[in-house]
Amino acid sequence: MNSKNFFFELIAKKNNYRLGKIHTHRGIVDTPAFMPVGTQGTVKSIFTHDLVKTGSQILLGNTYHLFLRPGIEILKQFGGLHKFMNWNKPILTDSGGFQIMSLSKLTKIDKEKGAYFSSHIDGKKFLLSPEKSIEIQKAINSDILMVLDECPKLTDNKKIISKSIDVSTDWAKRSKNAFGDEKNKALFGIVQGGLFEDLRQESLDKLIEIGFDGYAVGGLAVGEKQEEMFETIDKITKFMPKDKPRYLMGVGTPSDILGAVKRGIDMFDCVMPTRSGRTGLAFTWEGKINLRNSKFKNDLSPLDKNCKTNDLNRYSKSYLNHLFNSNEILASMLLSLHNVNFYQEFMHKIREEIKNGTFNDFYKKYINRYK
Repeated sequence: MNSKNFFFELIAKKNNYRLGKIHTHRGIVDTPAFMPVGTQGTVKSIFTHDLVKTGSQILLGNTYHLFLRPGIEILKQFGGLHKFMNWNKPILTDSGGFQIMSLSKLTKIDKEKGAYFSSHIDGKKFLLSPEKSIEIQKAINSDILMVLDECPKLTDNKKIISKSIDVSTDWAKRSKNAFGDEKNKALFGIVQGGLFEDLRQESLDKLIEIGFDGYAVGGLAVGEKQEEMFETIDKITKFMPKDKPRYLMGVGTPSDILGAVKRGIDMFDCVMPTRSGRTGLAFTWEGKINLRNSKFKNDLSPLDKNCKTNDLNRYSKSYLNHLFNSNEILASMLLSLHNVNFYQEFMHKIREEIKNGTFNDFYKKYINRYK
């Protein structure tokens, strides 16, 4: 019996794709799983109780943003993010490394001390070390924590990526030491290496030697082509531990997810459902549609006749077109909820198809529908 209240159960595997369950002390997460992104303690435009109705079993919180606002002292008063945002299911937090790269004015990376950065809010300077990142994530009281890593921008400069792996490996060791012995929490390592197969392998080997509860693939979805991403996943997943969950960070479209599932990935997160929802882009079983388009002005049909949640089909495309073109807040709320619900229906269907042995047919039908 596993002494830790976190473990991965592999239920079925065919070729490379897998059906499983992540067991946490806050509940089970069925995999392949999609995690809506609650960057600042909210999945934008969606009530927490509505998220539960979509079938979402785990959310992603953001270490960088929650550290800046509201700050860890306030979160500690609530015992963490769960009570603060009224969510009683598992939460995974990223380490803050990606946001430092993408949002802040980064001063420098110091292997010994950490990442010096300036807040994107007010310019205030901070130092985020591996130890500090773990401290913040523990204050958030997340169930799955990520090691702090250096996430370089897309580059074909192998020396830059190699140097980054050296830093990230050192920080992974320090993150694990700071994590300590946590019975109710898990710590994931992050495989880096850009598009270089040998560097990805080097990074994975070093992380496996350290030992983690799960392994993430980072440094993708940063501008590379989809086929480059799939090729990278193909080459690394076959060497990842079979008894640990595999997480592809920051991905993506339904097609991205489908292709990554086929290659052995178990977990996903992305802002796409809500970000698209705020701009009028809907994901449906028929494909993507832009509800701002004038052709929907007189369309009385529901947004997605194949959507299983009838509440979301009470509103016509015509009404949604009106809301978006009138800049009404309700437009973002309805479409963000619809998109997250679609993603969860999509993941449920993927799990069902794997269980029934019909995943390849499903893959062929939908892989090109959302590009």
